[in-house]
This record gives sequence, C-alpha cells and structure tokens, in this order.
Amino acid sequence: WWASGLEVVNTPIRTRVRIPPVATECFTPSPSLKLSRRWCWVLGNPQMKNKIIFFFFFFSVFFMELSRGQNNRRIEVNVGAVTDVGTTYSEVAMLCVNLSLADFYSSRPQFQTRLVVNVGDSRKDVVGAAAAALELIKNKQVKAILGPWTSMQAHFLIEIGQKTQVPVVSYSATSPFLTSLRSPYFLRATYEDSSQVNAIKSIIKLFGWREVVPVYIDNTFGEGIMPRLTDALQEINVRIPYRSVIALNATDDEISVELLNMMNNPTRVFIVHMYSPLASRFFIKAKEIGLMRPGYVWILTNGVADDLSEISKMGIEAMEGVLGVKTYIQKSKELDKFRSRWRKRFPRNELSVYGLWAYDATTALAIAIEEAGTHNLTFSNADPRRNVSELDALGLSQYGPKLLKTLSQVQFKGLAGDFRFIKKQLQPSVFEIVNFLGTSERSIGFWTEKNGLVKKIDQQPRSSESALSTWKDHLKRIIWPGDADSVPKGWQIPTNGKKLRIGVPKRTGYTDLVKVTRDPITNSTVITGFCIDFFEAVIRELPYDVSYEFIPFEKPNGKAAGNYNDLVHQVFLGRYDAVVGDTTILANRSSYVDFTFPFIKSGVGLIVPMDDLVKRDQFIFFKPLSWKLWLTSFAFFFIIGFTVWVVEHRVNPDFRGPKRYQASTIIWFAFSTMVFAPRERVFSFGARCLVISWYFIVLVLTQSYTASLASLLTTQQLNPTITSMSSLLERGERVGYQRTSFIFGKLIETGFSPSNLVPFDTSEECNELLRNGTKKGGISGAFLEIPYLRLFLGQYCNKYKMVEEPFNVDGFGFVFPIGSPLVADVSRAILKVAESLEATRLERAWFKKKEESCPDPDTSPDPNPYVTSRQLGLDSVLGICIITLGIFTFHFLITTEGVDLWGEFNNQENKSYINRVEKCSCSSKQQPSDDTNIQAAKPDENL
Repeated sequence: WWASGLEVVNTPIRTRVRIPPVATECFTPSPSLKLSRRWCWVLGNPQMKNKIIFFFFFFSVFFMELSRGQNNRRIEVNVGAVTDVGTTYSEVAMLCVNLSLADFYSSRPQFQTRLVVNVGDSRKDVVGAAAAALELIKNKQVKAILGPWTSMQAHFLIEIGQKTQVPVVSYSATSPFLTSLRSPYFLRATYEDSSQVNAIKSIIKLFGWREVVPVYIDNTFGEGIMPRLTDALQEINVRIPYRSVIALNATDDEISVELLNMMNNPTRVFIVHMYSPLASRFFIKAKEIGLMRPGYVWILTNGVADDLSEISKMGIEAMEGVLGVKTYIQKSKELDKFRSRWRKRFPRNELSVYGLWAYDATTALAIAIEEAGTHNLTFSNADPRRNVSELDALGLSQYGPKLLKTLSQVQFKGLAGDFRFIKKQLQPSVFEIVNFLGTSERSIGFWTEKNGLVKKIDQQPRSSESALSTWKDHLKRIIWPGDADSVPKGWQIPTNGKKLRIGVPKRTGYTDLVKVTRDPITNSTVITGFCIDFFEAVIRELPYDVSYEFIPFEKPNGKAAGNYNDLVHQVFLGRYDAVVGDTTILANRSSYVDFTFPFIKSGVGLIVPMDDLVKRDQFIFFKPLSWKLWLTSFAFFFIIGFTVWVVEHRVNPDFRGPKRYQASTIIWFAFSTMVFAPRERVFSFGARCLVISWYFIVLVLTQSYTASLASLLTTQQLNPTITSMSSLLERGERVGYQRTSFIFGKLIETGFSPSNLVPFDTSEECNELLRNGTKKGGISGAFLEIPYLRLFLGQYCNKYKMVEEPFNVDGFGFVFPIGSPLVADVSRAILKVAESLEATRLERAWFKKKEESCPDPDTSPDPNPYVTSRQLGLDSVLGICIITLGIFTFHFLITTEGVDLWGEFNNQENKSYINRVEKCSCSSKQQPSDDTNIQAAKPDENL
C-alpha cells in the first residue's frame, strides 16, 4: 500500500487513508459533478482503483469485528422467575417470557442491557415458592422476580421482596387480599379478582334474582373476592343465604355432599370462583347429581373462564348452559401474528390470557431495567459480625428502589392491551360475557365500565332506554342449563327438602282471624281463621308446590309466648321461615323482615259509646215545637177565634148566647179548626177568608208536629260521646287498647299516660269497659285495628261507633326473612286471590256472620249514621194521659164539690147553659121548638 501512494493511519477511533497530491481538478461526464485532481488521478488509474476496492473491503471486516466486540460487552441483568415447573400453565408462561425477550431485543438491538431469566421451582407449594425466591436472591442476586403462580405463594414472596427491596411482578396472582399487604415492591401485571364483581352484579340485577350462593375454594384465592362481592350484592338488595366452601383437595364424595346440600336449599343461582381443575370435577359431579337441570343458574368468574385448558372435555360438556365472566383481550394485528406464530411453534399448548400477561410483564421489566441503567447493581451485605437471620443476611438491593420507580411508570401497548400500572396493578374496563355450549363457549355480550351490559363492545346505550327494556336488549340469546330457553327464576322449593316452619300467633280474643285449638282426642293442633284460609288460598295460586307446617307461638302451658313484635323477630332469628296471621305491616318491623302485599286493609280506629240526644220523658209531646212556637200558636188560636166571633156573632146565632157560652164558643171554634171540624158555620165572606187562611196554617203546623213527634217517639238520634282522639287527650280520659298490639306504643308516642291505658283481649271485655265508663272503672273509648273493629261492631253495632282513624297502617301481611324469594311470588298470588271471588267468599264466611244485623261501614254505609229506630213505650204517651185525666178529675171535683161522686156521675146534667142557647135551624137537625128556651134567650139577643 505504501508503493501505491496510500497511507494507512490507525487511530483509536477510526482508520484514515492518505493519498499523494495530484492534479487539483478533472472533468466528469456530469457538469455538476467536479472532483479534485487527486481523486481524478486515483479514479483514472486502473491499478489504483483495484487497491481502493480491496481497501474498503478490509475496513468493512474490521468494523464488523469491532462492533461484535462492543456487543459482547453489553450488561446482563439477572431476574428470577418463580413458577410451578412441570405444569402446563407454567410451561405456557415461561414460553411467553422467552418469546417476549426474543421479540423485544430483536426489535431493539441498541439497548445496552440484557435480561437473564433464572427459573426457581416452587413445586406447587407456598414454602417451595419462598425457598426458590430466597435461593434466587442469595445465589443469583436477581434484581426482580416474575411470579409466582398462585396468590398463596405470592403472599410470602411479597414479604421477601419488601425485605430485600426486590420488586415482585406477578402475572397470575389475583387475590384482593394481596393488595391489603400494601407492599410497595409488589406489582400485579394482571387484574384483581374484585374488578369483575360489578359485571357479576349487573348480570344478577338484569335478571332480577334476589338470592345468590357463592361457591368458592377454601383458600386465599377463593376468599379474597368475597368481601367486595358481598358489598356489591348488597347494593342491589341481593341476599346471600349461605356460602358453599370447597376444599382444595376435596374428594368426589365431599363435593357430592356439598352439592346435595345446595340442592336441598331453595336458592338456584350460584357464583363459582375456584381453580379450573377443581371446577372440572365440581361440574361433572353437579351434572351427575342433577344440578344442571332447568331452573339452575351458574355464573363463573374469570378464574375459571380464563383458563379452560385445565378443564377436561367431560368437564366442559358438563358446564353446558353456564354463564362466565371472561377477561376481554382487545384484538390487534400484533396479537393475531403472535397467535399464528404460537400455533405453528407450539401446537400442543393452548395460549391463555396468563401467558399474554407474562409476555407483557417481561416486556415491561425489560423496558424498566433499560431505563433504570446499570449503575449499582449490587446488594448491601449485612455485617458478618452480627448474629442475623438468613433472610437478613441477604442484604438489600441497591438497584431495587430505582427499578421500582421506572417500572411503575412503564406504559406501552402490549399483546393483552394497554399496559399501565395504576395503584400497582392493571385496571380493566371491559369484561366479556360468555355462554358455554357443548365443548365451546359463545360470546353473548360485554360489560363496560361506562355502559354496563351491551351486546357489542362498541354499542352505545339508547337514549330512550327505560325500565321497559328486557335482558334481550343487553345480551344475546342464552341457553340455560338443561337446554332451557326461559330465564330461571332463581329459586325453587325443593321437593325433597324440609317443610317451611310457619309461626302462627296465639290469640285469646278475636279468634275469627286466627284461632289455635287442641283436638282433645288426637292432641293435635287445629288452626283456623280468616288469615289461615286466605293463606291457603294464596298457596294454591302459586305455580309450584310448597310444603309447610303451622307452629303456634305459644308456651308449653298453652299461653302466648310473646307479643307480635316477638313473633316477627323469630323470623329474623331463623326459628320460623314465615309468619301467617293478623300481623300488621309496620316500618320498624320491615327493617329486619320482609312483608308481602297486604291481604286485608287495616288502620287503627277509635270507637266510643253512642248517646241519644233526645231526653225522652212524660212531656216529650212538647218537644216537637219550640216554646216560642207554642206560645205563638196558642195566641193565634185565640186571636182567630176572637176575630171570627167579632165578625159572626151579629149575624150568626151559633156565636150568640150567654157570655160564658160565647167565650167557650170562641175557644171551641179556635181549637176545632185544628182538626178541621168546627160545629159552628161561618156566614160572612171576610170571616170565611180568614178561616181558610188559618186552615192552611194549621195544616202545615199539625203535619209538621205530627212528623216531628213521630220521629222523636220512634227513632233514636244517637251521637258519639267523644268525637276525636284529641278530646280524649285534653280531658285525660282512660282509653282501652288491644293487648299484645303495637297500638300501645303509638298511644304513648301520641301523649297518653300509661296509667290511662287499659288493655283488653276480647270483644266482651271491651264492651264491658265501654259500658261502665270512666266513673265505674271503665274507659271512654277504645282503639282497635280495622279488622277487629269490624268484628266488634258486628256484635255491638247499636251501641258504639267509630269516630276517627288516628293511625294509618298498610294492613295485614305475611312475614318472610329479608330477601326471601317467596315474597314476590306470594305477593302476586295475594293479588290474584284478592281479585277473585274467593276473597269475597272468605270475607262473607268470617265477617258477615257477625254483621248480618249490622251494616258493614265499609261496604254498606248507613245514610243517616246518627239515627237508629226504637219502639214506642208507655213513657211516650204517659204525660198527655196524665194531663187529660187531671183536667177531667179537676172539673168533676169542682162540679160535684166532692159529695156523692157516684150519684153525680150517673145524674143527667140539667143546669147546663147550653140548653138555653138559641140554635140555628141550619146547624141542627129538625127538633120541636121550645118556646120556653127561646123566650129565656131573648133577654140576651142584644149581646
């Protein structure tokens, strides 16, 4: 090369070639291209051109070797992977880890760091996982750990990572309990189990199921979801009657026992949260026993739905009709390419979502280590002179805090979707809802955080969506267990299960509603009454059979075991499955039990005695007219008689005669007009007009008097003695209430003193108290519920009246535990019975028996409720008889002067002045004239 004039200069950075000076310029075919003379000389010399080509080839080889030497100086960083070596899921995860590193560094050759994965075998054991992590940290000084597989293994591993400042990145530990450890060195590259509970809640709410039974594995993984799931179900008032817990190593017999217990309970909606291998055995047994028939509902969490590779073919077939919540992986070109490559290279292994998370977690770790750099990759060792534990002897990773910072900030688009740690874990926004059919699954919809349940992932909620929408507007067609097309109602009374224990109140009075008796021959309990008959009619309307038995709420001595609040509380305590009877629906009771629709309306009424406004005595005939009208009437009688006499006595002989006779004629004529039968005739026109007008007045007056007197004599104008509850409070009166009723508390709240409240049990006791009144130790009024009040007034309708309904309540209802699915069905059956003729028949049978003689104030109200009829008695006419007899006796004594009464009674009256009165021939029959009498009357003609 020196002979050719080329000089090779080696420098530490590059190699240069020096060329001797030649002509400074030469011409080329292109005018724009001008080369220096030296280069023109080189290119123009053929021998020199060959040497130049060889020279460039030499330098190319030189730089390639130099570059390879630099690549060999890239820094390797040890990371650990704790997994269950030898298992299918572990094999898939480790293959994805290796593929992730290969893909990552092939696309980023410029990175200076290279991850070296050191695998530790956890041997499917918690202690094995901890031992593998300790070995990796001690011998390999790993800067981070991928794994472990289960949540139980992760629990101790997290503590080790925090103790040594080594970040632990798990792609499969999903238990929410791990979050409660609050370790800054634990990152979850997967979804927490509790993130799916809102999707499960939406499914249950959509179909309206009221009870759900969780079925989960008995470990940290299974129990971790329960707190959040329970809270979510309580938000929609869904009850969890019990939990079914399956041991990890449960035998088939133990699984069968638990399944039989589930079959013997009414709830038919189950949420299954366990490992896939256990789920496979569980559903095979469930199908054998009969829990995959129509009417059952099974919902799988993503713990099962995401890992179907661990479920046998027989297990998949047994899961037909099951719903599942599955992790949604958004489609992308990169994911499709990766799946295609996976199927070609590993056709025997099925790619799972955990493999995708392992792939993305490895990529995130590689990015974080590259960004964190390679400074201070050491561990600070503990002082060897100190006596420390083996865990403390591991020291602290000086690289850990910096790696944790960069790892928490990593963001990229991974195979499983957007990769970003929020609160140390990935946050999902979409879940897929699947339906298992045969040996495959079918997507029926999605759950999104924004729109809830939708058929398509990009579906927008309808603006007009309302309560009228059905589940078909949110999900695609579903095949339920047993190939059923209709939505299961979620519960069923098991035919081989126990009978419903129904509590019945023990009453002393008002047994028409509920009556408990003992058969003296068989000593069996006989329970009858309106409430019992109505309940049996409701049971007949249910679309299924219900087995039940009535249990009286009584002590061994036959007396009531408590009041109605105590009886209702027994349902809350679980001693009774229901209560049937005259149980009032109250707000405080509904806080711990559920009531059906009321089967009879109710309320609290105030009844008081009725008092007759008319005081009947011997002078009742004076009461039809007021004293002013009496005086006015008497005055006008005299005025009319006197006026007619003034006009007629000059021309009419009937109005002539002695003074005493004319005075008596005036009175006689006036009062005879009362019956329109005066003996005297009226001649003058003016007098006739006056008499005619007076006749009309007398007609109106007598008819009014007759009607009023008849009303007073034959009817009772009854009015209540008390008109309202407030008047009782103002007077401080004693009142009665039903014993064992809630009315006592209501009266105390209103302001009544406990000393003024008198309890009673039967209608007879209430009647006795009201009849005695407060003066005789009784009461002024009684408070009863409307059904009891109807029965009471049916017995004593003429004596008492309801004057007010001071307290309103819903009525009588049947009692069930909170969340009982029977409540809705029984309420619907109550409405059917209430609208049928059966309800009318029952009311007539139990209420009309005592209301035949009294109108029902609800169905046949009295148009004049303050008036009732009465019979006439001697007291009604005794007064006027006494007056008439008194007048006759007085006149007779005056006439006879009290001497020889019987003789005077038989003698003819000869001294009467009537014999000397001039008679008009037209006013009497034809009689012989008496000249003596006529002559005797002449002296008075001029009067």
